[in-house]
Formats: sequence, structure tokens, C-alpha cells
Amino acid sequence: MNGARYGHETERTYERAGFGAPVRRGSRPALIVVDLTRGFTEPGFPSGADLTEVVAATGKLIAAARPAGVPMVFTAIAYTPAEAAGDAVVWLHKAPGMRALLEGSEEVKVDPRLPREPEDHLIVKKGASAFFGTSLAALLTGLGRDTVLVCGATTSGCVRATAVDAVQSGFSVLVPRECVGDRASGPHEANLFDIQAKYGDVTGLKDAVAYLDGLPNSTPRPRRRRTP
Repeated sequence: MNGARYGHETERTYERAGFGAPVRRGSRPALIVVDLTRGFTEPGFPSGADLTEVVAATGKLIAAARPAGVPMVFTAIAYTPAEAAGDAVVWLHKAPGMRALLEGSEEVKVDPRLPREPEDHLIVKKGASAFFGTSLAALLTGLGRDTVLVCGATTSGCVRATAVDAVQSGFSVLVPRECVGDRASGPHEANLFDIQAKYGDVTGLKDAVAYLDGLPNSTPRPRRRRTP
């Protein structure tokens, strides 16, 4: 944990309680890109914010994961017109702005700036966690995964919920700081603190890339030539 970021007294309190130990990093990770859809990554949509930097950082992580054969799982929240208009989804009473996330709409399309490939998996969900009510846990188990790198939006909502359910489902969790974003810095930082303390390792993009490059089946990526 980072005392300069969160406060030394808070750090000491959590350390005394036995929180914040590093997770075991397995050799068979998967990358989960949580809800980096246009409705969240573009400020022109009611539920969105400008997450250009998060999208760019996630793109770099995806590029690092491809040579190692790491599976990519993208998620999107999408509701049928009946779900969006009715009372069946209780969460929409608390967050009515998300009723605009209709199946087939521009809001629920994966951000086109991300290097998504046809072989990548897509999980459509109705709630915050990518695991709740979906086949994600079974998919990761079937793929033989032991670790997940969680990217996406928002840090205080779907990213945190996914990290919590991931560790409860038996997967080690890494969250690259540059690859997650929120609408406001306060909730973003508070939830990164909680993830680091209790559920996974909040790490840097550089460290996450180094981890992927060091996997047993990773193919070295060519270095960029420096321009004179």
C-alpha cells in the first residue's frame, strides 16, 4: 500500500489488521476488460466520462497479453427494452441513468479504440459484477485460468464488484491502476485502496506488462527502434 497516497495512519491501521499482502501471481492469467463500452468511455453519453487514457492504457495491456496467448474477456451492460422500462432489475431504481444501456444501442458497443479481435470473449451482464448471473467463472475455469487482470470502468462500481467476485471465485486479482477509471477521483482512489487492502494487487501498467512478458509461453515483442 502507498502511505503517501492514502495516509500513514490509515496504512498502519490496515497493516496491523493483517491486510494488504501481495497475491500469488499464477502462470495462466486472463484479461477482463470491464464495461469499456462507449456509454462509459465517452462523455457525450449520460453515463459516460472521458476515459481516453484508460482506453489507451488498456490497449497497451492487451497488446502485451496477445503474444502470451492470454484470453481476453470483454464485458458490457445491456438491457432489453422490457428490462429497461420495467421493475425487474432492482439496480435500475438506484441508477436510473443506466436504463439507456439498451441492447443494440451505441452505448453498449465496446469502445472501437480497443484492439478487440473476433476470438475474444464477450460477456453481457445486467449487474455490476462480471461474474454475477453470467458464465464468466465457468469460462475461466474451462480455460484453465488461475489469475485475472481486471481493467475497465468504473473503479467504484463494476471494477470493484468484479475484483471481489473474482477472488471469491478462486482467482488471484491484479488491477493495473492506469487501466481503470471512474467519473470522479474520490471514489476511484477509495476503491483502489479497498481492492489493494482486501481483494487484489493494485499495480502499475509497467509491472503488469512485465508480468505478461515473463509468462512461460510468452513470445518476446519486438522493441521499437529509436529515431535518431
